[in-house]
Amino acid sequence: MKTKIFMKTNVIMLTAILMLASNNKTYAQNDQIHVGVKAGVNYSNVYDSEGEEYTADGKFGFAGGAFVSIPVTPLLGIQPELLFSQKGFQATGTVLGNDISFTRTSAFLDLPIFLAIKPNEMLTLLVGPQYSFLMSQKDVFANPIQDIVVQEDFDTDNIRRNTLCLVGGADVNLSNIVLGARIGCDLFNNNGDGTSTTPRYKNVWGQVSVGFRL
Repeated sequence: MKTKIFMKTNVIMLTAILMLASNNKTYAQNDQIHVGVKAGVNYSNVYDSEGEEYTADGKFGFAGGAFVSIPVTPLLGIQPELLFSQKGFQATGTVLGNDISFTRTSAFLDLPIFLAIKPNEMLTLLVGPQYSFLMSQKDVFANPIQDIVVQEDFDTDNIRRNTLCLVGGADVNLSNIVLGARIGCDLFNNNGDGTSTTPRYKNVWGQVSVGFRL
């Protein structure tokens, strides 16, 4: 229930940004606000921030949601997005001569807020912070005897409890079609009580998507 309430809150936030931007009369001639939806895939992995040996393989996951492109000047703008995003990793090994595998899939609600740099009408360069809210996590342990699945849901109603990430990328604008590419990594966890910590194992990911804008 709390997760649904939080998702509704973020939708309201995105709508409020759009309503505020719709009253902005300062953007350049021939520029306009664009609202769109997008869907694509993440390819994610984790790395050990302490630099010790740690081996993991990347995995694919779904990414999709909505975005608003708000021009400020002919060259600069702001682009907030609201995405459902799957990240994680997978690993394999051998125990007592038996092959085993481990796969983690984490579901996030991602809220990137990009500075948009527009060198021309077709290309938009994007960079900015992203706030990621962990919604659920699924671990699968597979071995020759049986598969063990551990599913955990998280309380996401505290907006201050999130992971701060850095994301950059680019969009190619083909009329109403937008081809997007992103790369990102975790920076630190905001704990919701005014403190922050640096996670030892950080998500890193690449993302490609196709969108449609109005």
